[in-house]
Amino acid sequence: MAKNILGTDLEDCCLDLATGFFRDGSCDTCDEDLGMHTVCAEMTEEFLAFSKKNGNDLSTPQEEFDFPGLKPGDRWCVCLPRWIEALEAGVAPKILPRSTHESALKHIPLEVLEKHTIMDG
Repeated sequence: MAKNILGTDLEDCCLDLATGFFRDGSCDTCDEDLGMHTVCAEMTEEFLAFSKKNGNDLSTPQEEFDFPGLKPGDRWCVCLPRWIEALEAGVAPKILPRSTHESALKHIPLEVLEKHTIMDG
């Protein structure tokens, strides 16, 4: 079983949307996941606009991929490099630690992730 940044079993991020590298609602990962879809984050208007401006439009529906488009409040497995870019730009969305894969800790300290934690996450 995959672990989260707290060292416990990785929990699902979102079951309503097909998120994550495996599109199963989990931010689990593998060697083939070059995008590192490991950070379970709650979308904000600021982050969605930032992501769109930087080449990854997550808010526009794409029917051909059965993707309804994300809106603020939706939870999604964000690529770790994009989350770090958003952090540096001051628009990083809050994360759910129980649903964020432990591999994120190889790239960003736990203390930084904890500062961006959803309290009920």
